[in-house]
Formats: sequence, structure tokens, C-alpha cells
Amino acid sequence: MDIAFVAGFGPIGTSDRRSLDFWSGTLGIGFDEPGPGYFHTEALDGVRAFAIWPLTQAAESVFGSPAWPKDVPAPQAWVEFDLRSPEAVQAAAEELAHGGHRLLREPVLEPWGQWTARLLSPEGLLVGITYTPWMHS
Repeated sequence: MDIAFVAGFGPIGTSDRRSLDFWSGTLGIGFDEPGPGYFHTEALDGVRAFAIWPLTQAAESVFGSPAWPKDVPAPQAWVEFDLRSPEAVQAAAEELAHGGHRLLREPVLEPWGQWTARLLSPEGLLVGITYTPWMHS
């Protein structure tokens, strides 16, 4: 797997207001709200994207439902590793599966134009193996 860069990371928010109050109010990070409850910025030096991703939206992306399944540990944070193409995402997903890792989501083109496959790390992070076209020059 050839990771090009970290596309983004951030907390998984279970309470939009408390998360936003901490990250924006206490730490002073300015966010856009491109979707209800999803707070995002590409204006922090050193990271392509930082976002508070509500658990309901993460569950929708991974499982197609706003409820996180009770038999899968709920993540506290997310990180996405960007690869060089959609084909690289497919190959990486196959490599991970053959290595014994349980993919929560096979590679798919998200409605916002990003290719993603998702799994949980041993620490419980929601890990995305992605291709984010607008982040490539």
C-alpha cells in the first residue's frame, strides 16, 4: 500500500454542541458546516482536513444507517489515508482483507466524490483508505 498523505482526521462527535464548543470555542478552530452537524476545516496548517464527524453520519457512511451497530465498538476518532487512485483503494482493501483485517465497508464511491474503504484499527480508530480527487494536484 502506497499512502500519498493523510487526507484528514478528527474526533467522532456524539454531541455536536459539546464537541463544537470544545474544538471551536476552547481551542479556537474555525469550522465550516457543509452539512448538518458536520464541522469541517481545510484551513489548519499541517493537515489537509480536520472535522468533527458525528457518529450518526459515520454510521451512515459505513453501514448505511444512522445507528452504529452495538456489536462493533464505536470509534472515538477517524483518520483517512489517501492513496493515488480509486484502483489503489481497491488493491489496499484486498490487501487488508487478505491480511486478516475486517473491512467495515468495501471500497465505494461516496456521494461527495471520494472513494473509501473503512475498518477499525486495533485502538478503535475508524480508518479510511481513500482517494480524495480534489486533494491531488
